[in-house]
Amino acid sequence: MPARSPEEIHALIAAAFSAGDLDAFIGLHEEDAATLVPPEGRRVSGHEAIRAAMEPIFALGPSARIEVVGKLEAGGLALTHARLSVVAGDGGDRLEVSGRGTIVSRRQPDGSWRIVLDNPMSPD
Repeated sequence: MPARSPEEIHALIAAAFSAGDLDAFIGLHEEDAATLVPPEGRRVSGHEAIRAAMEPIFALGPSARIEVVGKLEAGGLALTHARLSVVAGDGGDRLEVSGRGTIVSRRQPDGSWRIVLDNPMSPD
């Protein structure tokens, strides 16, 4: 499901995590998007690399809470800031990420929005 606004991207990310839907997560990104992957902050770009980097996280059954706290938009680009909490796994294999996230998104020709840059580990 495409995002109808830059803010909706965050809600759709949370929904994809909670549903364990890696395809939906990947679909929110432009083909050559770049992201930092928690917990190390490894930089990856492109659908294939993002998928490979995120598969282990999705395998842990993540859930996410994301609240958009700011947006700057102009010329078909948007910068959104959010508070986030992602928890995946239990026992030995567990990932917890909380803090601030920053996304740069671009309006697509069909009016939807997709991620160009994603930093789920932005400094406070």
